[in-house]
Amino acid sequence: MDVDTLLSFEWGAMAPEFIILGVATILSIVDLFAPKHLDRKIFGWIGFAGILLALASLINLVGLEPISILYDTFRLDGFAKAFKILLLIGAALVMLLALSYKPKEGMEEYKGEFYYLLLAGLLGAMMMASSGDLITLFVGLELLSLSSYILAGIRKKHLPSNESAMKYVVNGGIATAFTLFGMSYVYGLTGTTNLIEMTNVLPTLANAQYIYILGIAFFMIFVGLSFKLATAPFHMWAPDVYQGAPTPVTAFLSVVSKTAGFVILIRILLTVFGNAFAGNSGVAKMTNFLVGMQDYIAVLAAATMIIGNVVALRQRNIKRMFAYSSIAHAGYLLVAVTAMSSFMYDALWFYLGAYLFMNVGAFAVIQLLTQHTDNEDIGAFAGLYKRAPWLALAMGVFILSLAGIPGTAGFIGKLNIFIGALASDPAHYVLASIMIATTVISYFYYFGILTQMFFRPAAAEEADGGKIRMPIGLGVALVICVVATIVFGLFPNIALDFFHTNFEGFSDFLQ
Repeated sequence: MDVDTLLSFEWGAMAPEFIILGVATILSIVDLFAPKHLDRKIFGWIGFAGILLALASLINLVGLEPISILYDTFRLDGFAKAFKILLLIGAALVMLLALSYKPKEGMEEYKGEFYYLLLAGLLGAMMMASSGDLITLFVGLELLSLSSYILAGIRKKHLPSNESAMKYVVNGGIATAFTLFGMSYVYGLTGTTNLIEMTNVLPTLANAQYIYILGIAFFMIFVGLSFKLATAPFHMWAPDVYQGAPTPVTAFLSVVSKTAGFVILIRILLTVFGNAFAGNSGVAKMTNFLVGMQDYIAVLAAATMIIGNVVALRQRNIKRMFAYSSIAHAGYLLVAVTAMSSFMYDALWFYLGAYLFMNVGAFAVIQLLTQHTDNEDIGAFAGLYKRAPWLALAMGVFILSLAGIPGTAGFIGKLNIFIGALASDPAHYVLASIMIATTVISYFYYFGILTQMFFRPAAAEEADGGKIRMPIGLGVALVICVVATIVFGLFPNIALDFFHTNFEGFSDFLQ
C-alpha cells in the first residue's frame, strides 16, 4: 500500500479509536518511566478525559453518511455509532469506579496498568463495533479478551482474583477456539473474510452440502460467542470471575464486554447467516438460514433466563448474585435476537443502554459498601437505609430497574423486548411467557436486597462503624446512573427519538 493510498482514506472516521489508542499508549509509556512514588490516580483522570474526548469526537461523526475505509474492513455506519456511544459511556462510568477502588491488600504498583488496560479493552470493543471483516472482528475480540483476563487477575496478592483469572483464561481460550473454527468454515465456503462480500456469495450456496457446513459454522460461532456472553449452559465461568475480579472489572465485564459481545453476535448473525438460505437446491422457495435457526436460539434464551434467575435465588455473595443476574439479562436480550422483529435493533440498543446505567450504578454501591465493611455477603446491606439513606435510595432505584418495575428504564427495556417477541411472525408466545415468569422469579432475590437495606437492622459493629465516605468519582457515577435510570424510565422517547433520528434504524447496516 503506497502513501497516496494511505492518505486517500477518511481517517477521521477512526478519530475516537485513535484518541483511545493514543491515551492508552501515552499512559503505558509514562507509567514505565515515572517514579514509583507518583500517585497513579492521575492516570485514571487522564483516561477518563480521553474517553470523554473520544465520545465528543464520535458524536461529531453521528450526522455523517456511512464511511468504509481500509478496503471495507472498518465501517462507520449507524450500527457502529450507536453501540460505540454505549461502549464509551459505560467505560467512562467504569473508569470513575476504578478511580475510587482501593482493595484491602493494596495495588499501588499495578494502578497504572489498571487504567490503561481498561482503555485497551475498550479499544477492542470499539473495533468490534466497526469491523467489516472477520479478521478485524477477531482482533478486536481478542484485544478485549486479553485485557479482561489480565484485569480479572490484577489483584496478584488476592487468591480469588488469581483463581478467577485462571478460569477466565481457560474458558476464554475454549470460546476463542470454537469461534475461530466456525469462522474458518465460513471463509472456506465464501473465499473471503469481508462481511459485505459474503452477502453476495452466500445466497448462491444452495447445495445441501454447503448448507450442512454452514450449519456447523453457525453452531461453532454461536457456541463460542455464547461463552463470551455468559449464556447458559456456557455460563459457568461468570460467577467465579465476577466474584474474584476487582469490582470495577466486574462492572466492565457485565456492561462493556456484554455490549461488545452482542455487537459481534449481531454483526455475524445478520450479515453472514442472515443472507444464507436453508433447503435443497430443488426447492423453489427456500427458507432463510437464520430463520431456520430461531428455535435453537430460543432454547438457549429460555435456558439462560431460567438458570440465571433460579440459581441466583441461592446466592449469598452479592457479586455472585449479580453474575447470575447478568446471565439472566443476557437471556432477555437473546429473546430480542430470537424474535428478529422490526423492533430488534431498538430493543437491543435501549435495553443495553438501560442495563449500562442500572448495573454500573449497582456495582458502584456494591464497591463502596464492600470496601467499607470488607464483606461481600448480602447481609452487609442490612440497615443501609439507617447508615446512608441516600445510598440506599440509589441502590433501591437500580434494583427496581433491574427487576423491571414500571417507572424505570429497565421496565421500558423489558417491555420493548416483550412486544418484539409478540410482534414477530410467528409470535413467540412461549418465550414471552418464560420471560414474564423468570422476571417474577427475579423479584425474590432483588427484593431480598431491598429487605436487607430497609427492614433489617445493621450489625452492632456496622451501626457504630461511622459514616460511609463517598469518593468524588464514585459519587458522580452514582448521580449519573440514578438520573439516567429514572429519566429513561419516565421519558423513554428521549433515547428512542435520538436513536431513530440519528441512526435511521440501521438502514445502512449491510450497505
